[in-house]
Amino acid sequence: MAAIGKTAKFYRENPDARLVHQASSKKAAAKPEAIKKRCEANKARKALGLKKGDKRDASHKNGKIVAEDRKINRARGGAKKC
Repeated sequence: MAAIGKTAKFYRENPDARLVHQASSKKAAAKPEAIKKRCEANKARKALGLKKGDKRDASHKNGKIVAEDRKINRARGGAKKC
């Protein structure tokens, strides 16, 4: 099993901050743009034949949704995310 990351450790040790974070995430996930993006990704996963536990993601690249290795997809942006 992987070690717990800094962020996960922080929120486990700070329940008040965790509640604020959960409320913020819930609000962001309820936005129409976020719902639309998830809906598109779900449809694309089905069309690409991606199953739960697959090593690939439905990735948004150049205005299209393609199957891409999830490690590469999630690492994109690297230092920019910090």
